[in-house]
Amino acid sequence: MTRRVLLLALLVSSASLSEVRSLTILHTNDLHARLSPLDNHMGGFAYLATAIRHERDGCHDCILLFAGDLVQGTPVSTIFHGLPVFEIANLFHFDAATLGNHEFDYGWPQVRKFLSTAEYPIVSSNLVNSRGELLTKPYVILHVNGLRVAVIGAMTDTLKTLTTPKLLEDWHTLPMLETVGKYAAELKSESDLIVLLGHLHPREEQAFLDSDAGIPVAVSGHDHNGIEQALSRNGHVLVRVKSYGQELGRLDLQVDTEKKAPVSFSWHRIPIDSTKLAPAADVAGLVDHWESAVSTQVDKPLAVSQHAFTKPELKALLEGALREEAGSDFAFLNMGGVRDTLPAGQLLIRHIWNIMPFDDELVIGSFHGRDLPAVVAAGHAIDPDRTYTLAVSDFTAINQSNPDNLRTQGLTFPKNAGLIRDLLIDWFRKKKVIE
Repeated sequence: MTRRVLLLALLVSSASLSEVRSLTILHTNDLHARLSPLDNHMGGFAYLATAIRHERDGCHDCILLFAGDLVQGTPVSTIFHGLPVFEIANLFHFDAATLGNHEFDYGWPQVRKFLSTAEYPIVSSNLVNSRGELLTKPYVILHVNGLRVAVIGAMTDTLKTLTTPKLLEDWHTLPMLETVGKYAAELKSESDLIVLLGHLHPREEQAFLDSDAGIPVAVSGHDHNGIEQALSRNGHVLVRVKSYGQELGRLDLQVDTEKKAPVSFSWHRIPIDSTKLAPAADVAGLVDHWESAVSTQVDKPLAVSQHAFTKPELKALLEGALREEAGSDFAFLNMGGVRDTLPAGQLLIRHIWNIMPFDDELVIGSFHGRDLPAVVAAGHAIDPDRTYTLAVSDFTAINQSNPDNLRTQGLTFPKNAGLIRDLLIDWFRKKKVIE
């Protein structure tokens, strides 16, 4: 090769390295089996599918990512242990997804079934067993618009406080940020952009933004509130939308293939309003099939609510209901265990299933006043020498270190009063009118 030809080849190579290409990341998170629209008419799998297909139609640079917690939240998921939800979600045609903590709610063997049912790659880099074996592939490299996009999956390090040990068995998390940073270093030469697809606690999102993990983009889930605008700091950008399919996120990037980072980005949230979108017929058909399979069990009148309850109001109402049903002095529900609000008007058994989709049982313990958790005793005149009974979910009894729970250790709850959902249904049925 002559010197002139070699120089020309080097110039062409240099030019190709500094190319800027567009990439669009569509994303959602925390769908929680909310197959049908919410009481506010937002969400619903068939309507979300319509929005996704509209955004992807004619889009040459689009990928679709899901940031975990597909299951657990409605009767279809609880009764059939999540598999129908994965079957329906195949119609979204995700390019990649990661696991959420609630994927473990039916036990880790069921996660294996989820992985085999999904017709898209599910990635998680820091979920391992005691032998160091990964539960899924740690990453996938997607090829879109001439870009090699490496998507690394990650699970929150708080998993152990979010799921009972018997469901996780041998599976646990490696330190999230350290682990994804290791994979990012390995993938740098094999990719043009690295994306973290994480089911993360907000503290971990902030740690990512402050890190030097070598990952410029993160699509996150776990916190149901979503964010108003993309978080950008230290050369990183992070996005997350509202739960239950109420929004679809669209992140438009201009990616410098030499710097392996965006040179610009814009992000917006697309509302999934079922009053303004037509449902995707194929998704609606599957939703109707599975909803009809549970309808005779859950779509029965239960009581009438005279007003709508926010989650904090509902938490207090449910604690009072459980206290009455158990005959205990106190009852405590962790806020994370209250999964829905309560609307005004006619209530169905389904509403209680949506509020309490977990198969948690109510357990009761007896304690001296001095030993009652502060979160329970607050606002009450407690005799330190008197014995009080406290009713909690078996999840709370096991996970006392979870900051959303009792915040104390060493309490035992030997008495079992039965399934919380059944106790609540009985209470609502007897009350008839909820004031």
